[in-house]
Amino acid sequence: MGSSKESTAGGFLKQGSILAVASIMVRIIGMVYRVPMANIIGDEGNGIYSAAYEIYNILLIISSYGMPMAVSKMVSARCAQKRYKNAFRLFRYSMVVSVITGGTAALFVFFGADWIESQFFSKYNGVALPLRILAPTIFIVAVIGTLRGLFQGRKTMLPTAVSQVFEQVANAFVSVFAAYFFMRAHSASDKLPAWGAAGGTLGTFMGAIAALLTLAVIYYIYRPVIAKSENKDKTSKVIQAGQAYKIIAITVIPIILSQTVYQLSGIVDVTLFNKLMDLKGVSDKLVSTMQGIYSTKYKLLVNVPLAVSSALASSMIPSLVGSFAAGETGAVKSKVAMAVKINMIIAFPSAMGLAVLAEPIIRLLFPSSDYVTGGLMLITGSVCIIFYALSTVTNGVLQSIDKMVLPVIHSLISLIVHIAIIAGLLMWTDMGIYALVAGNVTYPALVCVLNSRSLKKYLGYNQEVTRSFCIPLIASFIMGIVTLAVYYTLFLLTHKIYIAILPAVIAAVIVYFILVLKLQGLNRWELYEFPFGRRMSLLADRLHLLKH
Repeated sequence: MGSSKESTAGGFLKQGSILAVASIMVRIIGMVYRVPMANIIGDEGNGIYSAAYEIYNILLIISSYGMPMAVSKMVSARCAQKRYKNAFRLFRYSMVVSVITGGTAALFVFFGADWIESQFFSKYNGVALPLRILAPTIFIVAVIGTLRGLFQGRKTMLPTAVSQVFEQVANAFVSVFAAYFFMRAHSASDKLPAWGAAGGTLGTFMGAIAALLTLAVIYYIYRPVIAKSENKDKTSKVIQAGQAYKIIAITVIPIILSQTVYQLSGIVDVTLFNKLMDLKGVSDKLVSTMQGIYSTKYKLLVNVPLAVSSALASSMIPSLVGSFAAGETGAVKSKVAMAVKINMIIAFPSAMGLAVLAEPIIRLLFPSSDYVTGGLMLITGSVCIIFYALSTVTNGVLQSIDKMVLPVIHSLISLIVHIAIIAGLLMWTDMGIYALVAGNVTYPALVCVLNSRSLKKYLGYNQEVTRSFCIPLIASFIMGIVTLAVYYTLFLLTHKIYIAILPAVIAAVIVYFILVLKLQGLNRWELYEFPFGRRMSLLADRLHLLKH
């Protein structure tokens, strides 16, 4: 019955729910603080801010971004075999690697900021300023990632969740106030937008400090548990330094390469858009402004619901690694099916909601921005949420079943196709910034296709379609119609966006909830895996939405 299902997938879904709730809170806080910050520094400042972040992210990925997943995988595999000494030794050696690589990357960014600006972002006047502030953050985040990987490998997402919330709260307050202060203090500077962007990146640095302090306290409390586990382990063969570094390299390099290829797509987008628009005679200010709208409006909003897929992937990996190591292929398939379904149940309505309320959302959150351009980006590009959600989870599955190189190959193939599509659209059409939106959809879509083929080949996994895709699609489509009707009815009556949008969102949630259950997209046991799932099931019973 359902209970068996629950025991099969329930553990990682419950942990994933904890991390998902925290991640959504973090994204919402991020969206909320980015609104005043974006208005303070303007679209040109936002373009500089996003350009600095592209470099920051790529160096973060190269130096340490794969470490949480790698440490989680290494620790969980050995803890499942009760080899605790080797698990924690690998964690400690991973910390050494993170300190070295994170420190090296930080020094490169700090001292090479001017060179990076001249070589890659000559159109973005002053991008070296925010880059220098981001430099020490790379080192701190490297240490944070290794600590989070330890706790995730022990199948608890709470330390990661708590530290993420503290990090984002500190980030939010400092970013807004520092951006405002820097803009006032340097009002006469010809690099005023860059100073505003620098204020925003100072918030990132202080947020990382807050997360590190939080995790340091949790780790100090957790140390006796580590010591107790190591004392129970009677393993005589302990991993030595050379062997440990080899295992770390084999595990982390494919993850880093996969993430690097993905991040390169962002760098490629900025570079191609910059160069090809220059050839067409488009002004530097317009290029920076359009890039700012794309990065800090469109991408910011579509990234909010993707927190769920990232959380599920993080929580799924330790569980899948344990099942795969034990040869429990059936359990692996069951967990994959559950993760995909839950992801799609959330991704489809998120994409539809952003599409139908695109312009009102942009107007409400970014009143000083070009809401027509930002709204059209969301309408045409919100479907990327579905593909990114699916590709994130399937990447995690392939990495869990020791097919670490496949996500790298798939991402590289997709990147090559992505470059061809973006370059062609920019050169031979007048799509402009919307070419980047199109590429942001085709890139994850191709990754999904390639990942699906590999899962079928190496795991014998065939994706169920009706309950995972068709029902969420139908329910989302009807939800979208109702949402539009409610919003425009109230807007015509009140002419106030903030009055019309909240009831429209509430109506969307209610309609989708009813339709998914009525169409049997979720059963009772699957509903239990959501935050407040048992309370929702009681409500569903009263409305006669669930079968007994």
